[in-house]
Amino acid sequence: MNRNIALLLIFTLCILGPAFVIGASAFASISALGRNPSAAPKIFTAMIVAMIFAEAVAIITLLVVFQLFGPK
Repeated sequence: MNRNIALLLIFTLCILGPAFVIGASAFASISALGRNPSAAPKIFTAMIVAMIFAEAVAIITLLVVFQLFGPK
């Protein structure tokens, strides 16, 4: 497999994974707020924590990819 194709596939997965988590978290948060608006602070905190973990995983994955495919 060509190195560029491998990089393209890995970067695509690195972007789609966290994007899916952020979208699912936002959808679940909006649904929960619609059902129980008085729980907004707890829901907001949980949503932010989930998004932070998703972005952290994406950044760590990209750093690993850069180390694996960087100049030798």
